[in-house]
Amino acid sequence: MSKTVLSRIKPLHNPKPTSSSAASVPFPFRSHIKIVQDSLHILKNSDKWEQALETRFAESEVLVSDIAHHVLDRIYDVELGLKFFDWASKPPYNCSLDGSAYSSLLKLLAKFKVFSEIELVLNSMKLEELKPTSEALSALVQAYADSGFVDKALELYYMVGDAHKGVPSVVACNSLLDVLVKNQRIEIAFRVYDEMRDNSCVDNYSTCIMVRCLCKEGKVKEGRKMIESRWGKGCIPHVVFYNTLIDGYCRIGDLESAYGLFKELKLKGFLPALETYGAMIKGFCKEGNFEAIDRLLVEMKERGLNLNVQVYNNIIDAQYKIGRAVEGVKIMRRMIESGCEPDIITYNILINGSCREGEVKEAVQLLQQALQRGLIPNKFTYTPIIQVYCRQGEYFRASDLLIKMIEGGQKPDLVSYGALIHGLVIAGEVDVASTMWDKMMERGVLPDAPIFNVLMSGLCKKGRLPAAKLLLVEMLDQNLEPDEFVYATMVDGFIRNGDIEEAKKLFEFVIEKGTDPGVVGYNAMIKGFCKFGMMKDAFSCIASMRKRHHAPDVFTYTTLIDGYIKQHDLDGALKVFGLMVKQRCKPNVVTYTSLINGFCRIGDSTRAEKTFREMQSCGLEPNVVTYSVLIGSFCKACKLARAASFFELMLKSKCIPNDVTFNYLVNGFVNTAPSAIPMGSNELQEKDRSMFLDFFGMMTSDGWIQLTAAYNSIIICLCQHGMAKTASQLSDKRISRGFLLDSVSFAALLHGICLEGRSKEWKNIISCNLNEKELQTAAKYSLKLNQYVPGGRTSDASLIIQALIEDYKPEDLKLEDPKRQ
Repeated sequence: MSKTVLSRIKPLHNPKPTSSSAASVPFPFRSHIKIVQDSLHILKNSDKWEQALETRFAESEVLVSDIAHHVLDRIYDVELGLKFFDWASKPPYNCSLDGSAYSSLLKLLAKFKVFSEIELVLNSMKLEELKPTSEALSALVQAYADSGFVDKALELYYMVGDAHKGVPSVVACNSLLDVLVKNQRIEIAFRVYDEMRDNSCVDNYSTCIMVRCLCKEGKVKEGRKMIESRWGKGCIPHVVFYNTLIDGYCRIGDLESAYGLFKELKLKGFLPALETYGAMIKGFCKEGNFEAIDRLLVEMKERGLNLNVQVYNNIIDAQYKIGRAVEGVKIMRRMIESGCEPDIITYNILINGSCREGEVKEAVQLLQQALQRGLIPNKFTYTPIIQVYCRQGEYFRASDLLIKMIEGGQKPDLVSYGALIHGLVIAGEVDVASTMWDKMMERGVLPDAPIFNVLMSGLCKKGRLPAAKLLLVEMLDQNLEPDEFVYATMVDGFIRNGDIEEAKKLFEFVIEKGTDPGVVGYNAMIKGFCKFGMMKDAFSCIASMRKRHHAPDVFTYTTLIDGYIKQHDLDGALKVFGLMVKQRCKPNVVTYTSLINGFCRIGDSTRAEKTFREMQSCGLEPNVVTYSVLIGSFCKACKLARAASFFELMLKSKCIPNDVTFNYLVNGFVNTAPSAIPMGSNELQEKDRSMFLDFFGMMTSDGWIQLTAAYNSIIICLCQHGMAKTASQLSDKRISRGFLLDSVSFAALLHGICLEGRSKEWKNIISCNLNEKELQTAAKYSLKLNQYVPGGRTSDASLIIQALIEDYKPEDLKLEDPKRQ
């Protein structure tokens, strides 16, 4: 529509219509009917309609103003309607168009939602002191409400009351009710509904909107009372009411009331619709009641109702939530077989379920399936995969997936970017995380306080405090108030940087500005005081913490215990531990590990082991630090049998050791004279006998140096306890330092691979560059390793090594070998 035409709508300065004007003359006279029809024909079919209309009206005694509103009521082209209105308003006619003509034009504009022109017309009418009809205002209320302009729709709603002492049409009011509810303007919605009811302008749909609103707020009983109070007063029984209430009861988990209504509905002669069954199935899905779901599915089948994709999605989602992924996949297959095509929500459920289990390959395959079906993945498809990639340290794949997401036309949101930035920070890739942060900002996705906190924490841990400070400034520039977690991160950053005074200043500033540091903030400051041995300040901080009604938690007490241990004050640590227990604060693994470390520092291995057993009796699983502390202490005290014993206990508990653990063991066995290492059966108690000592003794007896014997004994233990991947990583580190893969390491790794059932692919995992003599050595140690194979079986590893030895024999010897004939 051209702006030229629209700009020509202006206030008219003609005399106002009198009571004898055409507006008050009943329509239609026969002559009026004819000229209206002719005018419409001319407008639709003539390029020169202005001249044609002038001629037609010149031949007639009818005034344009008499029939303008009738013509406008029958025009279905908004631009043509505007042109006709403009033509009728200018010379030679310069006729005074009345409120009916304006109102008809408003109805036409409302139908096509031409809001800018509606405002011009309303302003013109205001200047001319013309009132729009109730019908025109109703059309405007509906148009604005349907387009989401809730305030303008309300303004026009009140205009009807002022101008006509009533309310708009029921259809317009329903549109207004709907948009008010969607915009959470509940109080106004109920006021409008009451006014509608007072004006007898309420139908089933009006009541249903308000009942649905109550149900969404969990006020299902109030919704039910509303229906009952309106029963027969413009509100008649309808299955939609039952569906709304049933859905409401299911939302709040009142399945008993929902099912009662479901039975009542059928007793009153209503047939449950697909929506009814869908609501009930969704409710039972939340409960995980699949027996009830199966009964409803049978009933639906008997009635010839086919499940839609939403119902299938609810059932699949419920199966995944209770860990029945296999059942979820089966239902999807059944869904496709029944002719119901899965949508992207179906795949999102499956992908999310796979990602929760860490099955990222399966999730990626599902993504490919969705793409092959022509479905468009969204942020809910990509984000779980990005998160699991980050958890597994595959941050480059996570980044690639984010790029694919963008290339596919999807706009990553804060959750998607946040998952990747968080994963990168955890992986220690703070620079990459910062780059991703910049890209996020470039795309107009603004970070929130938790995302700021994640990156600031990563920078602080890398010792890049100035960069973290800049982020805090950026956060304040964006008028984003830092929360207690952000301040705690910055306090921790100063402490890591060795600046306890700056940390203290920031902490005091936070309190002065009226921000509650919270338990997290207090713990960060207490940790700093403990790190610098300022135990009195730490206790003062706890006193301040209590004044703000924050109770010290397990982290607070553990930090104090660790602080005392580092100050070589074991008695102080034990007093705090006693206070912690007295306050009914349950110690965790870190608490016990700190105490064990304290006992180990003073060489009291008896109490250290006693504390270890006490921790286990509380149902707590020791972690890698716990085991490493004990192993290191035993190695330092030359109690190598105990160290080896705890190492194997660690592996049996499926606790993966780290480089610290390995270094303690290697240094312990290397720096002790062979004669001081107890390995004979007479020297060891039963609890100290171990695979580690067996192989270390065998290797040193065979002339291997202690360093190699220690590393190989570690690799053997790892492989025999199902940790071949960790063993392989340790072996690779040794090779990167210039050591060759020797015969014992080769035999151990081969055994580990075979124990995992991957004997056929061993060549793809490790390479063999051993000569015949080295292979014979490998065979010897392989036979020893067979003694530790469950069930007394012979490992495939021994057969593979024997085959490699056979390949070294000359061809003539092979022929003479009786075993080969």
